[in-house]
Amino acid sequence: MPVFEYKALTASGKAVQGLKEAESPKALRLVLKRDGVFLTEVLGEQQQQAQARRDVNVRRWVEGRVSAEDLAVMTRQLAVLIHAGIPLVESLAALVEQVEHERLKRVVSDVRQRVNEGSSLADALAAHPGVFTGLFNNMIRAGESSGALDVVLVRLADFTEAQARLRSKIIGTMIYPAAMLVIGTLVLAALFTVVIPKITKIFEDTKAVLPWTTRALIAFSTFMARSWWAVLILAGLAAWGFVRWKATGAGRARWDRFKLKVPVFGRLIRTIAIGRFSRTLATLLKSGVPLLAAMDIVKNVVGNVRLAEVIEQARVSIQEGETIAAPLKRSGEFPPLVHHMVAVGEKTGSLEEMLANVADAYEDQVETTVAALTSLLEPFMIVGMGVVVAFIVFSILMPILQINSLAGGT
Repeated sequence: MPVFEYKALTASGKAVQGLKEAESPKALRLVLKRDGVFLTEVLGEQQQQAQARRDVNVRRWVEGRVSAEDLAVMTRQLAVLIHAGIPLVESLAALVEQVEHERLKRVVSDVRQRVNEGSSLADALAAHPGVFTGLFNNMIRAGESSGALDVVLVRLADFTEAQARLRSKIIGTMIYPAAMLVIGTLVLAALFTVVIPKITKIFEDTKAVLPWTTRALIAFSTFMARSWWAVLILAGLAAWGFVRWKATGAGRARWDRFKLKVPVFGRLIRTIAIGRFSRTLATLLKSGVPLLAAMDIVKNVVGNVRLAEVIEQARVSIQEGETIAAPLKRSGEFPPLVHHMVAVGEKTGSLEEMLANVADAYEDQVETTVAALTSLLEPFMIVGMGVVVAFIVFSILMPILQINSLAGGT
């Protein structure tokens, strides 16, 4: 049964809008009328589906983005319904009523309709690539093939929630240093463009030779006050050019290689990528996805072109009869712990467990490293701001003291 988006008026004349499942617009009008709501406008099913595909709609993109948390909750609810023995179509129908996110409600309704028409759940989900990734679809397909869809759904929910938690921890830890950097930059910009030019005007009528620090401060402040717009334009053009260059295949590859070599931060980026690789591959293999298909999926989730190349080389080597650990070791991009544990897992037949252990270790390492970097960034930023402020104060006070000494001498 399709879901319609509608606008209506209550008995008191208050405008309302929402989503409602009904056979047709006429049936929708009757359903709403029974609820004391009078329909004024309805978006037809075909129009609704077309509009749902318009990713260029900014409001829908910003307000209707399906977060990892929303997807995890929906997946867990579906797992509970399937595990309780409720048929898939009825479970999806119940899910439509439970989901509160508007875009996700539309997507689930469309998935239910496709399944009701004979499509598999994985194929129905694949029709919405903006919401369900290849990882999600392939795990669902494996669950349907093995008859353990409820188990796979629980693993998917656990995996999605774990990734969301890790992402939230990293972002939450970096918010404070980022806020300090932005506020400090704004304060310095105000000092150089507004405050310092007014203070340094007192030096214009003096005949004293100003210290080089004061002359440099006045020159920089004058430039910023007169040409701040040019600085913003140049910064914007530089950022635009960098984004365009990084969007090219060669640019993205060179940038990703460079990121892995950056001191301190390169190690953190590598650790995050390896943790994601291990966790995703372990989840896929536990869900029954074939190794080659799992490797093909994993290379698209590591978020680094160089590491994706290594995973693709490993996939080709596996096709030729080689182990997973050997090409990972040859690449030099994966630490010894990873390929040693992978090799042990292959020999003992416990590859999934070994990969899960690697993921646990590297995810813990990410949290520790991010916390340590944050604790180091704060004092460095405070010291940096202190040095800049001290330079400004010194550059202003020195000529004032010099003028006072000249006046006292006369």
